[in-house]
Parts: sequence; structure tokens; C-alpha cells
Amino acid sequence: QVQLVESGGGLVQAGASLRLSCAASGRTLSDYAMGWFRQAPGKEREFVGLSSRSGGSTFHAASVKGRFTISRDDAKNTVYLQMNSLKPEDTAVYYCVAGGMYYSGNKYYPDYWGQGTQVTVSS
Repeated sequence: QVQLVESGGGLVQAGASLRLSCAASGRTLSDYAMGWFRQAPGKEREFVGLSSRSGGSTFHAASVKGRFTISRDDAKNTVYLQMNSLKPEDTAVYYCVAGGMYYSGNKYYPDYWGQGTQVTVSS
């Protein structure tokens, strides 16, 4: 079992940056793929990014590519999402996820989910 706790969300203006953190406990982080999803009001959850086990590969959704970067520090059991050049359409609850299966085309089905952290970007 893996427990995930997100932090770092908040209210920012368009163009600003935020870094989300996700602290994992219960298992060794390096054993798992780690990622982020988000859900905007009235919309379905969508894939944001993924770091493969031990961080060998990363994948990002087209909507955030070039602006968001996922990284991990297995020694600290923590995964990060650096978000730059934020836009109002990035407003959502961001969820840290772990484990599960990933398929090409950014199809990711995690086993574990955090509770989420709110990110609000004002125009």
C-alpha cells in the first residue's frame, strides 16, 4: 500500500510558476511509476505527466508540454510537478498518483491516488 500527500497548490496569476510536491509513504518510491492527473470543474480527470520507475523516462500531456516538468527524488520519496507559465485553463485539482499501468499515447491507469491539491490561476 502507498499513501500519497500533495502540497504546494494555491492561487496565482497567469504567467506565474508553482511547484507541487507529493510525499509518498508505505513503500519504496523507486519501485513505482509516479505521476500527476488533474480535474477541472465540470470536466473529467486528465493525465498531466508520468515519471517511470527510478525516473528513467518522463511523459507529459500535450497541453502542458514545455511548461510543466515532472521529476522525482527517490531518496526523499517525493515526486514534483514544476509548473511554469501557468494559464487560467490550468485551474484544477491536481492529484498525485502511483503504480499501475502505462501505455503509449499517455494512457495511464494508476493504482494509488492522493487527495489532491487545488491550483487556481487567475487572468
